[in-house]
Amino acid sequence: MELKLRYNRPAPDNEEGWERYSMPIGNSYTGGNVFGGVNRERIQVTENSTENPGHLGGLNSFADLYFRFPHDEDAVQNYERGLDIGRALAYVRYDADGVHVEREYFASYPDRSIAGRITTSTPVTLTAEVKIPFLTEEEGREKRGEVTAAGNTITMTGIMCAYRVRFAAQLTVRTNGTVCAENGQLTITGATETDFIFCGATNYELRPEVFTEPDNHKKLRDFDPLPIAEQITAAASGYSYETLRERHEADHRALFDRVSLDLGETDVPEVMTDKLLEEYSAGTQSRYLEVLYFQFGRYLLIASSRPGCLPANLQGVWNCHDRSPWGSGYWHNINVQMNYWPAFVTGLAETFDAYLDYYLAFRPQAETFASDYIRNTVPENASDLLGDCGWTIGTGNYSYMISGPGGHSGPGTGGLTSKLFWEYYAFTADKNVLRNITYPALLAMAKFLCRVVRDYDGLYLSVFSASPEQILSNQWGNHVQYYHTVGCGFDQQMIWENGMDLLRCVDLLGEDTLPPEDLDVIRTVREQIDRYDPVQVGWSGQIKEYREEHFYGEVGEFRHRHISQLVGLYPGTSIRNETPVWLDAAKVSLDLRSDESTGWALAHRLNTWARTGDGNRSHKLFANLLGKRTLPNLWDFHPPFQIDGNFGGTSGVAEMLIQSHESCIRPLPSLPDAWTDGAYTGLAARGGFTVDVSWKNGCARTITVHSAAGEDCRIEYPGIGKAVFAFPAERPDDDHIVFATEAGGIYAITDIPVWEKKPVPTGLRASRPGILSWDFAEAVDIWRAADSSPVYEKIAQGITDQTYTDASGIYDRAETVTYKITRAGAGSSAPGACVTLNHSTELERMRYRYWVKQVNMPCGGATVPEYLGE
Repeated sequence: MELKLRYNRPAPDNEEGWERYSMPIGNSYTGGNVFGGVNRERIQVTENSTENPGHLGGLNSFADLYFRFPHDEDAVQNYERGLDIGRALAYVRYDADGVHVEREYFASYPDRSIAGRITTSTPVTLTAEVKIPFLTEEEGREKRGEVTAAGNTITMTGIMCAYRVRFAAQLTVRTNGTVCAENGQLTITGATETDFIFCGATNYELRPEVFTEPDNHKKLRDFDPLPIAEQITAAASGYSYETLRERHEADHRALFDRVSLDLGETDVPEVMTDKLLEEYSAGTQSRYLEVLYFQFGRYLLIASSRPGCLPANLQGVWNCHDRSPWGSGYWHNINVQMNYWPAFVTGLAETFDAYLDYYLAFRPQAETFASDYIRNTVPENASDLLGDCGWTIGTGNYSYMISGPGGHSGPGTGGLTSKLFWEYYAFTADKNVLRNITYPALLAMAKFLCRVVRDYDGLYLSVFSASPEQILSNQWGNHVQYYHTVGCGFDQQMIWENGMDLLRCVDLLGEDTLPPEDLDVIRTVREQIDRYDPVQVGWSGQIKEYREEHFYGEVGEFRHRHISQLVGLYPGTSIRNETPVWLDAAKVSLDLRSDESTGWALAHRLNTWARTGDGNRSHKLFANLLGKRTLPNLWDFHPPFQIDGNFGGTSGVAEMLIQSHESCIRPLPSLPDAWTDGAYTGLAARGGFTVDVSWKNGCARTITVHSAAGEDCRIEYPGIGKAVFAFPAERPDDDHIVFATEAGGIYAITDIPVWEKKPVPTGLRASRPGILSWDFAEAVDIWRAADSSPVYEKIAQGITDQTYTDASGIYDRAETVTYKITRAGAGSSAPGACVTLNHSTELERMRYRYWVKQVNMPCGGATVPEYLGE
């Protein structure tokens, strides 16, 4: 299936054109943006170490490559430019003045270069030029450089003075014409074929001293990177253009081709991609575009995060600015984690190596910050022993510095980060990863998180706590006051997640195999884990963001972009099918938070809705992300461009198609009605499995499991126990099978029975003290939960009267009571209708309505539900 972005006009040569229309290519060392101009082609180049401190603008554009042609743009015919993401190849084609022109470009990881070929039907004269953008003598952020040309090569060198970043690059050409070097540019005459190679380097080295050295001028060793750039250029130039392209395509396809997705439209549409996106936004949804978007996220991750390079930042490896948005940093209160959500599930585990190297380099500084944080925040838990407080990470981090928690995000940022290390093992089932990467990272994070809590009436709560970027006030001006508290949902959930993941590691490794000095921390986690109280249900039936809130949204913005109280749902596991009360409460929070937000925030909502099993709601979020927050070149629009929305969108689609976070594989767990027929191959499941699935009319027809590690496999799917398979398996019931696997084994399941979605009960109403009514005419079971219990108890079954009175008196003994009705016999985790009663007074409810209206007036307002649990 060809996957192409296509356009019938060049991208405007300005910042807006770069952001909205240029085509990104990348090899992780550098990123390039192709504009596709007719008389002047521009390729803007980014290198992620050419950075100033954040307050001085952060990441800075590296270079601009220009190729000038004697063609009149107004006379052009048959223009098309595009990006073939399956081959990672950008192209431009047109006819002008009787000349047919074709160009192609790619960014090669194995040869660390950006390369291209320009061909014309008749000989032409063109020029090649390299420019260093944003040279300045501005104090503190001086940037100096020069460009020279000799023979067939342009050389650029320079320095950014804030960090003493020395940079160098070369552009070399090969042509069947003649080359003249003059005034820093190359003029190619009489050519029908011209190839070019661009390679760059800096004196940046990813090592601990970059983060621990307080003097900005001493973070880097002072050496000239030009010999490195020359060596890379010479090595790449040793290959023919065809070989260089073949090496690039083979490298890219080795990763990209691991996963395929077919949603029923496999041919490249005749309409251009920007028009296709416009039609999608207007309601004409293209299944091809949805697949293209999903695979584009994988393409971007391959292009911006490879071993030996810096990891993908907020803009991946693409930035055209002098002062980049948010400095193009590594935001750790969700954004950088979102960058790597698709890495494992979509078969790109190698892309995580770049972040792993970054973590290993900043770890010594992170240990210092952990000790300082404990000493300043919970001094009774401080220790003077090096490493005894583990490591931590705050929100704003860069290639040259990191931060500790505080300000607008609590210590849960550490647990949100360490979750990535657990997933690295969980998906690969690689015991070397478990012992040497995952376990050490989680253990050291537990050393920190065990110390950030204090015993409050028997619960271990984070002493300083903040739900990322949620505010107390900024209603009447530019002042922003972030809300600080104790034990908010975000921090408690991520402390719990890290603790549970650590204990899983201990069980897998065997406690008797671990160093004796680790046992005290493990013992502390076991003592604390059941008293973190990660999830609480409030008066609205919601997951509380703050322990002190009653109704949803009493603190902060009602429709805040972050949904930090739901990190236990995704990427965590504390809120799951086995905790159906919490799962239903999460849906309440998601409903009230709304389906409208910034780009990356919609992507997080998409992943959480997918975890609830609601395929149609998940698809609505995906459609909002694609139709409302995606630019014509398919980059995510925060605004401005922020790449985590692309990565989170890809992850969300995968989460709709496969889940494995609850000790079993669930194929098609959130399949929407819109995806009637389809197939995928290569999506990954925890336990070292990859899975292929085909479906028809919304029902799986075949499931094939590939086992890499030889672990036992558990699959849950309607009717799978009655399917056909030629291997021994246990069938606990009709919807489950369990079987042993061998490493390298392939296990095919066919003839899966067709099943039918049945209507879900709706319209449940309740009044105090427990009088229920509903609109569903078929038999239902009635479930009840008091306060923040994670599970329901069944209080009635097979009820057909559409009314029920709970005479237990539980309402008088509980702060909240949640009722749920499901189809009779379906189970408490099945879809149904829920309602929550509370003890609020009429006065409290009226104050709440006024409060929400006032607090949210400047940001578009918020609608309080008519029913408030009375």
